[in-house]
Parts: sequence; structure tokens; C-alpha cells
Amino acid sequence: MPENRVLVLIPARMAATRLPGKPLLDIGGLPMIVHVLRRAEAAKIGRVAVATDTPEIAEVVRAAGGEAVMTRADHPSGSDRIFEAATILDPRGKAEIVVNLQGDFPTITPETIRAALPPLDDAAVDISTLAAQIHTAEEDQAPSVVKAVGSSISPRRLRALYFTRATAPYGDGPRYHHIGLYAYRRAALKRFVSLPPSPLEMQEKLEQLRALEAGMRIDITIVDTVPRGVDTPADLETARQILSKA
Repeated sequence: MPENRVLVLIPARMAATRLPGKPLLDIGGLPMIVHVLRRAEAAKIGRVAVATDTPEIAEVVRAAGGEAVMTRADHPSGSDRIFEAATILDPRGKAEIVVNLQGDFPTITPETIRAALPPLDDAAVDISTLAAQIHTAEEDQAPSVVKAVGSSISPRRLRALYFTRATAPYGDGPRYHHIGLYAYRRAALKRFVSLPPSPLEMQEKLEQLRALEAGMRIDITIVDTVPRGVDTPADLETARQILSKA
């Protein structure tokens, strides 16, 4: 796939309630957002930029040699922010695929980022995302762990049927931990942000259900591990330990 067909966008803002100033927190001498930027650049799938409403974040990204784009401060979600950023950076729509990579995944591997793209080789797929098999009861039962429920297409690929904070599906068999990285067809992203929040989205507090309720197709690549998100001080220490050994 030619590089200019893919635009990787990393939404980043300072207003995290549990970990204020999260994107600029130091991990091994670099701000967290720069670690994510470096991982995205190492994936070598296309142009990479950080989409932010905070001048300090943009300055840090540019000082590290990355690209930053300023977006409005009033976006309700990261999807809205990356849609505005894509419109600014690529007004002619040359990028056919827009990847939304969360700015709090400092330990994500380039291979994991790349794994989101293959499902979009199928023209019927609107959005692609990732999941990893759940192996512990704690993970299985935690509402903070979003479960991806889907029909198997191949050994490492599902067609998404539902996403839930509940333990699902019921009974014996694998369950999957959803990873919040998305690759959108450009037209699918435009449609998605134009839709109002859906009933199940509001009930589960899961944005991706808006796409499923609107009849959009989401496929899931199964990867081996879940990248550690950083939401709490304990997560931050874990990320520091992982990256100090890397």
C-alpha cells in the first residue's frame, strides 16, 4: 500500500481527569506522546501526526521532529478530532485510510499498529480494529475491559457483532479484549462523525457501537497482546518499567 494512502493520527489533550497532563508525562526521559509518535513512525505505514488542542503538546511534538496539527478544543471525542485533523492535513482527500492511534499507548509495538490495516483490503470493511484473547478471570470480569464479540472469518480475524463491558459471550470458548486502535476508510470516518450518538453507544459508553448500529462493518485482527494503556499513576509506573527494559 503506497504510504500516502494512509494517515496515522494520534489525538492528544491535557484534560485527563485521572492523570492530568498525561501526554507530557515523562517516561524514560521522553514525554509519553513522543513515545507513541515514535512507535507510529516505526510502523512505516504512512504519514504520522499528533492532533491536539494544546499548544504545549504541539511544541513538544515538533521539538521531537514530529508533525502536529492544532484542532478545536470542543470535540466530544477523539474520532471528531482526527476527522478535523485529516481535513486540515489532507484537504484533497488523498489519504484513503485514517488510523486513530490513542496517545496513551506508549508501549504499543509497530507490528500491532500495522495489524490494523489488512482487513481494509476487503472493500466490504468500513473500519478495522484489534483485539487479543483474554486469559484471566480478572480481565474477563472487569467492566473497564471492553469485550469484542464477533464471527470468526479466519484464525486471526473476526467480523464484529458487538462490543460490551459485560463478560461476553456466555459459556465456554475464547473471549477477546478490544484494543482501541481504529483504521477507517476515509468515507467511513466522515459518515461516522456525522451520525448522532446511538442508543447502545450511550448505554455501554462505547463509541464504536454507533458504527455497528448504523450498519457499518467492523472487522477485528486478533493480536497476541494488549498494549498497556496509561490511565492511572500505577499504569504510568508500569509503562516506565517496561520501557526501561526495552
